[in-house]
Amino acid sequence: MMATEMKGIAASEGYAIGRAVILREETIPQGVTYVEAGEEQAELSRFDAAVAAASGELQELFEKMKADGRENEAEIFEAHLMLLEDEELIGAAQERIRSQRYKAEAAMNESGEEVAVMLAALDDEYLRERAADVRDVSRRVIRKLGNGSESEAVQTSAAGSTEKSILFAVDLTPSDTAQLDPSVIGGFVTAAGGRTSHSAIIARSVGIPAIVGVGDAALQIEDGQLVIVDGTAGIVLVEPEAEELARYQSLQQHAVNQRAELDQFRGKPSVSADGHQVELVANIGSVQDARQAQERGAEGVGLFRTEFLYMGRPDLPTEDEQFTAYKEAAEAFGQDAPIVIRTMDIGGDKELPSLQLEKEDNPFLGYRAIRICLDRPDLFKTQLRAVLRASAFGNLKIMFPMIATLGEWRAAKALLEQAKEELKNENIAFNEQIEAGIMIEIPAAAQMADRFAREVDFFSIGTNDLVQYTMAADRMNPKLGYLSDPLHPPVLRLIHQVIRAAHQENKWVGMCGEMAGTPIALPILLGMGLDEFSMSASAVLPARAFLSRLDRSKLAALAEAVLDMDDAEAVRTYVELQVPELKA
Repeated sequence: MMATEMKGIAASEGYAIGRAVILREETIPQGVTYVEAGEEQAELSRFDAAVAAASGELQELFEKMKADGRENEAEIFEAHLMLLEDEELIGAAQERIRSQRYKAEAAMNESGEEVAVMLAALDDEYLRERAADVRDVSRRVIRKLGNGSESEAVQTSAAGSTEKSILFAVDLTPSDTAQLDPSVIGGFVTAAGGRTSHSAIIARSVGIPAIVGVGDAALQIEDGQLVIVDGTAGIVLVEPEAEELARYQSLQQHAVNQRAELDQFRGKPSVSADGHQVELVANIGSVQDARQAQERGAEGVGLFRTEFLYMGRPDLPTEDEQFTAYKEAAEAFGQDAPIVIRTMDIGGDKELPSLQLEKEDNPFLGYRAIRICLDRPDLFKTQLRAVLRASAFGNLKIMFPMIATLGEWRAAKALLEQAKEELKNENIAFNEQIEAGIMIEIPAAAQMADRFAREVDFFSIGTNDLVQYTMAADRMNPKLGYLSDPLHPPVLRLIHQVIRAAHQENKWVGMCGEMAGTPIALPILLGMGLDEFSMSASAVLPARAFLSRLDRSKLAALAEAVLDMDDAEAVRTYVELQVPELKA
């Protein structure tokens, strides 16, 4: 009998073999129930007591994770504690009780769903996945309203088993995932979720293979069935045949050997076979990400997405809040590691109450990023001051996104100089030589790279947007996937043009789009002379190992050759033929 196969999103690499255990979904109260007139204050007191109890529970988890040295998980619970003080979440629930006489459970559920739905609608995958954190916190409060404690189903469901178990669930909350015991749980599979969810991030940090977004098929499994989780390919095999089982047992052993090989590159410089050194750094969205990236071998941060500081709150982050986040990210790596802070990249596609942005028909081409910052210098200066203050504690650099014209760059630089003068007058320390650069993601800026290179300190190529703007194809539209390939020659020509222009002015060039961590692209970019590759933390060590096998002196000709090809498929075929190390 053939094994049943399911496909989903590969959220955490690796292979797991074990018996299926079904995690039943919690029942959340649906619909709105009300209290009697005059009972509002008593219901508010009941709600506040539940919030306090949930806060105490989270504080315990936070301290336990810190004591166990699990900094990544501790950061998540710290963020959950902050959500319990969030006016848009907790304050909104209190207002529903106070003015509409909602019962506390209904108020918490509706407020949580309102915030979660807003986050889930965003175009940024990282921010979109924060909806799960909001729901996790809401459900914790609802459990406390029913005098319940956190469900122990995750921890106890596999108890007594002589082999590792594979968890199947609609979704796993960050709380559930952080408490998984890798000695008992071999892997997990969920119907919902994405690669950047906190559940997926935690799974990667503790080394548990995971597949998410499988859909309803994940719910058809039966307790006790033998299951293989291929977290590398995103495949689940149910009741595999003996041959498949043996193959995956062999892959498990190979993965153990490969991890040992990659560990040899941890803490080592990123050097090609012929001695050319580049920087391999990470894209992050939080202080927690910075710590994880440092643990994964990144040499610094090539892109700190600062948007998370603005999301899920009714007000704007203060200068001190931002300063603390940037300072802690720098301290995660140490004094000398580069930390590139991208200034706020938010637009009309993100509904932020604090900015009161108008709905736009085409937000990707609209009022966003540097365009908002130059229009709102008060908002922009707050962030610039925070970055400058944090620069006293590490090697921070400032990067402006969505720059299309020299005028925008000069206006942004002028505001940066104003912020410097203000801090000098206030006797506040900062790095007066801090580097300032721009993201190259708009073709107009790429075409003017020679002019920009005379004035900026560096470029960082954002290929995700550069591809969609060059190919006139929305990268969120699955029907246009064939146009979203960064190997299309017109995109490669723009990248080559930008690198050449920067080097002529002795400026360095990085890349912070997904292309930077793609093995097929690395030989091309190395041949073009890219100086810094910024990628997901999990891609750093494999990229360093691959780089060590490449001879840069032989790749310049390859980089030139692909510029004259007809399409992305021709480029891919040519590189695979010319770079045998890709198959190693």
